[in-house]
Amino acid sequence: MSTLLLNLDFGKPPPKKGFEGNAKHRSFVKKRRLLERRGLLAKKNQPPSKAPKARLEAKQQKQQQKQQNGDAARGDDSGKAASLPKKKPTASSSTAEPAQDRTAKVPWLTPGPSQKAGSVVVKVDLLGEFQSALPKVKNRPPRSKKKGPPKQPSQKSSSPPSTQGPPESKCPTTLQRIPSKMVAIDCEMVGTGPKGHVSSLARCSIVSYEGDVLYDEYIRPPCQIVDYRTRWSGIKKQHMVNATPFKVARGQILKLLTGKIVVGHAIHNDFKALQYFHPKSLTRDTSRIPLLNRKAGSPENATMSLKNLTKMLLNRDIQAGKSGHSSVEDAQATMELYKLVEVEWEQHLIQNPPKD
Repeated sequence: MSTLLLNLDFGKPPPKKGFEGNAKHRSFVKKRRLLERRGLLAKKNQPPSKAPKARLEAKQQKQQQKQQNGDAARGDDSGKAASLPKKKPTASSSTAEPAQDRTAKVPWLTPGPSQKAGSVVVKVDLLGEFQSALPKVKNRPPRSKKKGPPKQPSQKSSSPPSTQGPPESKCPTTLQRIPSKMVAIDCEMVGTGPKGHVSSLARCSIVSYEGDVLYDEYIRPPCQIVDYRTRWSGIKKQHMVNATPFKVARGQILKLLTGKIVVGHAIHNDFKALQYFHPKSLTRDTSRIPLLNRKAGSPENATMSLKNLTKMLLNRDIQAGKSGHSSVEDAQATMELYKLVEVEWEQHLIQNPPKD
């Protein structure tokens, strides 16, 4: 905001042009002045009438001559140089009138400094006045930070329990901290989605290390079933009448799997149907254990079916008949196959820990 200059003129306004008037008016003015002098009539505040231009010019000339004569006399008596007059002689009426006309035409503009004796130039700093009117705010001293003992984290964590097992380090001592409990899992799927090409969970069985059944439930998928795949899954329409909803069953299953070593055959398909990821350090997939293939007389990199491995190594038939697979039977067979190479395979994992 810039500084604003206001030119305030407290002098008398310029006299209006007077006129002598007729004889009747002059006699009226004489009578009024007579009554005013006697006190019978209050004086009227009127600007004095202007004299004719000729008389004003004559008076101005006489005043100039007197000033010149007086200055000359002072210079002769004192012997000092005559001081310059503070104010320049008044300009002629012809030069003064145009200046008055200019200011009268544009009254809202700020005029320059006035040359009249009674004028006063006032400098107004609007920004300074505005700032001075604002309330003064005292600066508060900064608060000193108290150095206290660091807070120890509480032992109880408010975060919800994770569905995955605890993270394991990649060092060889990882298996020393793995829980001793071990379970085997097997799932059966049905077809959902376009043309039944999407595999959805319809049954899940979990057995213990000894082969005892810990969980075995029919599960109703969230989507409409297009193909029951009864020939392989053994699932029929009547099994879905009282089946457990997928969300409820998933929560129950993850509680059993969390923190345990999980054994399965092509177990990635089971985890995909559960929408779950188990740590690799806690996962044992019998379809990817080279020791089992070597015992069965097959190439180590080959992927053998659970049915063939069980026939060759356990001398037992599973998944027989047209009624479909039994997830409990498959889970028990998977655990027995793992026990055949458990000691050798765990020693191999200690030397070559899997990367999660």
